[in-house]
Amino acid sequence: MMLGAEAVWLDLPPTGTKCVSEEIQPNVVVVADYMLMYEAHATAHPTVAVKVTSPYGNTVHHKENATVGQFAFTTSEAGNYLACFWLDSAEKGSGVSLNLDWKIGIATKDWDSVAKKEKIEGVELELAKLEAAVESIHHNLLYLKAREAEMREVSEKTNSRVAWFSILSLGVCVVVSALQLWHLQGFFQKKKLI
Repeated sequence: MMLGAEAVWLDLPPTGTKCVSEEIQPNVVVVADYMLMYEAHATAHPTVAVKVTSPYGNTVHHKENATVGQFAFTTSEAGNYLACFWLDSAEKGSGVSLNLDWKIGIATKDWDSVAKKEKIEGVELELAKLEAAVESIHHNLLYLKAREAEMREVSEKTNSRVAWFSILSLGVCVVVSALQLWHLQGFFQKKKLI
């Protein structure tokens, strides 16, 4: 639920893939617009293929032969969402530029339509935006608090396991040393060295 909006220019090579990733929490709205720029290609119009995957590898969006497009989804799992772009047309030339406008959280909200729908303007609209931002920050803090509790629990379990493993290792070393002494003492007594 973080505040987020960023526009990115990607230079797509003739071969290969360019990817953009964003770590996003669950139940967050993501909207992205992409468009190819044709400054270097006055006559040819290459197309691009797009694939967006979730942290567990599920395909969220896939489109081929596109020059302009949009994808929108609500995240179902927390983690890095990956958007990959590559040229898929025969007219690749020397590569093209792609404009990607990636928005997450409350940045995806259309405040003009909210203002018209709720018949608010000016200070009221700004207060509604601030209220949404505060709510987003609050949800983010709750999420971070839950993650911190999980990490602390994992850390404490790991610490406990390492402590028990150390005690067990020390015990094994003591037992092995005692067995070596016992064996060597018996060996030297048989050889009549002691």
